[in-house]
Amino acid sequence: MVNELSLAALALAYGFLFAWAFRTLPQEGWQILASLPQEKLDNGAWTGLNFTYYGAFTASSVALAAALVTVLVGSLSVPLNLIGALATLLLGLCIPAAKWIARAVEAKPYTFTIGGASFVGLLAVPWLILLVNATIGQAVAYELPVVGTLAAASIAYAIGEGTGRLACISFGCCYGKPVQASAALLRHLFRNRHFAFAGATKKVAYEGALELVPVIPIQGITAVLFVAAALIGMALFLHGHFLAAFLETVLVTQTWRSISECFRADYRGQRMVGVYPIFALLSAGYALVVALLLPAPGVVQPNLLTGLQLLWHPGTILSLQAVWLLIFLYTGRSHVTTSTITFAVLKDRI
Repeated sequence: MVNELSLAALALAYGFLFAWAFRTLPQEGWQILASLPQEKLDNGAWTGLNFTYYGAFTASSVALAAALVTVLVGSLSVPLNLIGALATLLLGLCIPAAKWIARAVEAKPYTFTIGGASFVGLLAVPWLILLVNATIGQAVAYELPVVGTLAAASIAYAIGEGTGRLACISFGCCYGKPVQASAALLRHLFRNRHFAFAGATKKVAYEGALELVPVIPIQGITAVLFVAAALIGMALFLHGHFLAAFLETVLVTQTWRSISECFRADYRGQRMVGVYPIFALLSAGYALVVALLLPAPGVVQPNLLTGLQLLWHPGTILSLQAVWLLIFLYTGRSHVTTSTITFAVLKDRI
């Protein structure tokens, strides 16, 4: 009953979140979160360093994914230090990869790619599990269950990226094609179900010249699909079907990632066939190969309450806060927008 109630509560929470986000985040006021004065100008104003909602939503999605990995792997009675070691290795690899791959593919030094980071993470996670088991695992005489941990990581990725698409909506990146320029069926489907982004500083405006133009809500579709895949994966996981949970989340997310490129209008490199769809298809194929090579998982019944208890550990709380702050500072500092700030005294309040 705890499993079913938890999944139902999570689904309901995401329903309310998406209903608010899809209506609100395309608006102009939901791109810049704060601006920090940097340099004073001759006219008395200051240049500002902008921090974005993109960074806040991205940081929240990564922290949520890390928390979910902790809960799910912890539900298998795995010690917290093994979970922390794996999460640290994954984040240490995927965070810089998001920028390096975007720079290599798109030739842009100030952008990020979750597709590239997820590709690197999926390739590396089986080997990182084996590395943790061979080092810390031997020291504490306990090992990460390979299949269960892979399933937990894939579920966390799906819900993390689904949540992270709210960052794309707020910044106006990863945007869809104009509804009116699409096929007749798509025009019919999205005539009243589209995004129209406001604000000249949103990427859809300065890169695509599509400010206030109805576009296919591809970020919203991806968010709903990925979170739904994660919830289905969690249901499978909590019933002990680890391999099914792993394959379901990876195949659904990576297949859709490849298909969704057909509906996007943002710049994805100069190749006729994009690199990111190739990454997605390779990820799906890699998951199938890994599934064939994995040993048969033991019969283990996850205990969700055991995993949830790990969230209240002081080390977990501090680590998640540190992850949120690190990701926010890494992705939230806007390098493509600027601001001018002025200060004045309210004389009637002196």
